Amino acid sequence: MHTPSRIAVFRALQLGDMLCAVPALRALRGLYQHAHITLIGLPWARAFQRRYQRYLDDFIDFPGYPGLPERGPDLAAIPSFLLEVQRRSFALAIQLHGSGQVTNPLIAMFGARHTTGFFLPGHWCPEPASFCPYPDREHEIRRNLRLMQHLGATQIDESLEFPLRASDWKELNAYPRLAHLPHRAYACVHPGAREPRKRWPPAHFARVADALTARGLEVVLTGSAAEQPLSAAVIRAMRSPAIDAACDISVGGLAALLSGARVLVSNDTGVAHLGVALRVPSVSVFFATDPVRWAPLDRGRHKVVFNPGGVEADTVIELANLVLKEQEVAQRLH
Repeated sequence: MHTPSRIAVFRALQLGDMLCAVPALRALRGLYQHAHITLIGLPWARAFQRRYQRYLDDFIDFPGYPGLPERGPDLAAIPSFLLEVQRRSFALAIQLHGSGQVTNPLIAMFGARHTTGFFLPGHWCPEPASFCPYPDREHEIRRNLRLMQHLGATQIDESLEFPLRASDWKELNAYPRLAHLPHRAYACVHPGAREPRKRWPPAHFARVADALTARGLEVVLTGSAAEQPLSAAVIRAMRSPAIDAACDISVGGLAALLSGARVLVSNDTGVAHLGVALRVPSVSVFFATDPVRWAPLDRGRHKVVFNPGGVEADTVIELANLVLKEQEVAQRLH
């Protein structure tokens, strides 16, 4: 295959999944430095593309498709979407969205000169020679990078990144109850998750938050505006005060808030990956999802608790204390 001048990357997923694709996007840019790379994703990801302009030049809004749960399909918009994608005359379309059972027939309609991605053995794919068997038991970051290596990428870096902008700090400072935090010692506790099955009970988060307060940290409950009932439930169960920061803040503003935290305690959700990208020491709680696929690769800075039968609050408190002690030791050594 000749060096493609125009590349489409299809990954219509949420924050955590997109952050786990950044190392692959970085490798893709290293492989095709002069290509025009377009992300095809969910509407929110237009802001993601703008933040990662080093790797992504353009964006096309994906209207959803039958069989893909991330967005209810706008059936009337699908024909015009496909016409727009075909009009771009992509030299290469990359399916970076799951095993390909639904998405491989979809990208075959993009009209690209070549396609690549993952497929399940025994199932159809557009170009068998250019597709990789889907590695089911592999970390999401490494899975995405495997496809880039299949394309010929050699600049492999597994680390996440999230570039902060001046506008992120400006947004954070617009919230009076949060503007003072960069000058204080604080911890972030994130009780929410898009999927209810991934949510650790608020009472458990409250016990952890009280333990962090006892260590002299101001506790900040993070979340979206829709997650205010969860943050409120944690605060009601706490013995000590906390700041409720569940609000309509953007991902960038939230990242600015997280970046100054001494520790982040979170469910397995997009905010946990955001903390990893910002190098914020963290404790992630797993009981409904697979840490082999989603846990932070850096197990030094980031601690993981996994128990399908349920995670005890004392275990998380112990790991949060360990994270804070390790910071204190590192500060003394410096």
